[in-house]
Amino acid sequence: MVKRSKQLKEWTGKFGKAYTDRNYNSLADLDKLYKSLFGITRTSLNRLFLNKIDRNARILEVGCNIANQLLCLQKMGFKNLYGIEPQDYALRLSRKRTKNINILKGNIFDLPFKDKYFDIVFTSGVLIHINPKDIKKAISEIHRCSRKYIWGFEYFAEDYNEINYRGKKSLLWKTNFPKIYTDTFEDLRVKKIKFLKYRKDDNVDVMFLLKKVSRLIF
Repeated sequence: MVKRSKQLKEWTGKFGKAYTDRNYNSLADLDKLYKSLFGITRTSLNRLFLNKIDRNARILEVGCNIANQLLCLQKMGFKNLYGIEPQDYALRLSRKRTKNINILKGNIFDLPFKDKYFDIVFTSGVLIHINPKDIKKAISEIHRCSRKYIWGFEYFAEDYNEINYRGKKSLLWKTNFPKIYTDTFEDLRVKKIKFLKYRKDDNVDVMFLLKKVSRLIF
């Protein structure tokens, strides 16, 4: 079953715990990291994409880990924030370091919410860890739970490329995730997209905001 995928087992075990420990950053450290990598802070990127969004919008992050991104959104003034995280260790840490953010245990393949429950559903460095054979199941859950927007920040490549990740195979892929979304769902349109080249090499990440549009009936 997809819910018991190899990737999910790794991220909920010791390998995932080590990742969480490596990435336990303050918001200031997170902004410094993005500035060093791309020449722009994560906060500035978020403002480019979300500044016109109502601060009462209901927002879900899928795979929130220790809630860095949710804390960043909260600092921007967003008040109705949710996170889903499959790893118990990260879940405990995220709940300790947040206040007035709803963080639940769950995974991308079975989101415990009603259809169109959120105004925005987003991932940040999560789709890259989903096996390509499972990606449509994952994004279908995101699409189902979103009423209006899907937001993402992921590694980018024109086609699927598997990357060896810390000596392990089948844990990291990069591709054109916004195109996979729009090719899969007829009601999605690209509202905003930004490609971010790394300052020290030729790798590229992409931030994208997709909007659901009404389907025309003839």
